[in-house]
Amino acid sequence: MKKILLLGYGNPDREDDGVAWHILRALAVKMGLPAPDSYEDDFPENPHVDFGFYLQLTPEMAEDISEYEYVCFVDAHTGNIPEEVRIIDVESDFQKSPFTHHLTAQSLLSICETLYNTKPESALLSVRGYRFLFSRTLSEPTSTLVTEAVELVWAWMNARESLKQA
Repeated sequence: MKKILLLGYGNPDREDDGVAWHILRALAVKMGLPAPDSYEDDFPENPHVDFGFYLQLTPEMAEDISEYEYVCFVDAHTGNIPEEVRIIDVESDFQKSPFTHHLTAQSLLSICETLYNTKPESALLSVRGYRFLFSRTLSEPTSTLVTEAVELVWAWMNARESLKQA
């Protein structure tokens, strides 16, 4: 079984909606890896951590995440969460959506558990987005949150490493 998957999603052409890509890129740099120049480029290989960035979550990803012990989902939020940056545990819970192209991390875990009889231990890192205009650049307020977000994911990853060594 593979170790950790960092799975970011959002639209990097819509300003802060693409914050996950910026966070994954900063994590790659923190790990001493070459970072991609564009969200269309692949992240580098690493024996302990895989990176994935997508425009949205899809049901087909259930097979992919079933191969990991740990998954950290990374996404933007629009202020519906009190904290500007937070990381929480995610449990499988299928949620119906009135939108045809909307799948939550909880629903994806539920699909994984139903189809593959397994699910990774998962967390959701959510970062406040302030502007969702047509730009590949983050707004200043969201840009300042990237460092805090990276540190939260870094701590989450290190806690999983220490669990494996215990």
